[in-house]
Amino acid sequence: MIKKILLLLFILMTASLTGAGLYLKSLYDVKYSGPETIFIVENGDTFGRINQRLFNQGLISNTRLFHYLGKYKKALTKFRAGSYNIPHGSTMPDVLDILVYGQAILHSLTIPEGKNMYEIAKLLEAAKITSEAEFIEIVKNPEFISQLGVNAPSLEGYLYPETYRFAPQTSARMVAKTMVDLFHKKVQTLNFSHPFLDKHQVIILASMVEKETGAKAERPAIAGVFTNRLKKRMRLESDPTTIYGIWSRYTGNIKRSDLLEVTPYNTYKIPALPLGPIANPSLAAIEAVLSPEAHEYLFFVSKNDGTHVFTKNYGDHRDAVDSFQRNSDARKGKSWRDLKQ
Repeated sequence: MIKKILLLLFILMTASLTGAGLYLKSLYDVKYSGPETIFIVENGDTFGRINQRLFNQGLISNTRLFHYLGKYKKALTKFRAGSYNIPHGSTMPDVLDILVYGQAILHSLTIPEGKNMYEIAKLLEAAKITSEAEFIEIVKNPEFISQLGVNAPSLEGYLYPETYRFAPQTSARMVAKTMVDLFHKKVQTLNFSHPFLDKHQVIILASMVEKETGAKAERPAIAGVFTNRLKKRMRLESDPTTIYGIWSRYTGNIKRSDLLEVTPYNTYKIPALPLGPIANPSLAAIEAVLSPEAHEYLFFVSKNDGTHVFTKNYGDHRDAVDSFQRNSDARKGKSWRDLKQ
């Protein structure tokens, strides 16, 4: 009799476990019923955050079961940042495999040397990586700037120009952090000791050097001119700084009235560096400021092909302006875009 009772209990327990197992399997096999969609895993996302967002978007049916599944497959810390396609009909195991082993969708975007933060913001939005407005807001956020180890009013100058791969709809905060982190990595071996400029001022001057020439080989010479003028307490008289000071209303042509307007960036009016960087310089431009070419030049004027003629006095400079800027034949058919580096 006891044996029969034990056998009956065993059968009931087995049936119960089988039923429970089948029930759990049915929950795991619940399929995502919506259209194919993109799910984004951001850098720094924890499993808990990912799990909750998946549930909120209807991509999984139960957060606890998804956690058990991730734990069973030892995948709780194996998620990779990126955007992933979740097809219609995906089960929880399918979703887990996609996020852990699938190929992330990444957009490649090149930030050219010498672009300012406003131009970078437009490039990011055009590439559908992040919002232009959100990017500008975060690069001006004092608390965020401080967290990244930058002592400046904005991250202008510290958004390193490079080719990046970002997931669509990456947060502006993460994009900016990635760029600034690369800046710190690139300059970590540089010696920022300078006779009269601190580190931030070096970046300011490097941004000017970057904007003033399309010829990479000229950067040390341009840096030398600015260094000579600073030593003599001369105004730097740089068009790009003046343009930056009126960026919100600049239409592509600088006017005489713009050069006469006093702003913290108009170096025709202030006998010093502008308030901050006017663009994001390359490593080469920063190195040029730290090791400028030694010469006696105080002026340079564009030859309309990306290169410049350098002069030591105002008379020679005025002659160069007449030859290359006021002479329409000297400008005809010329462009810095044709410059061979």
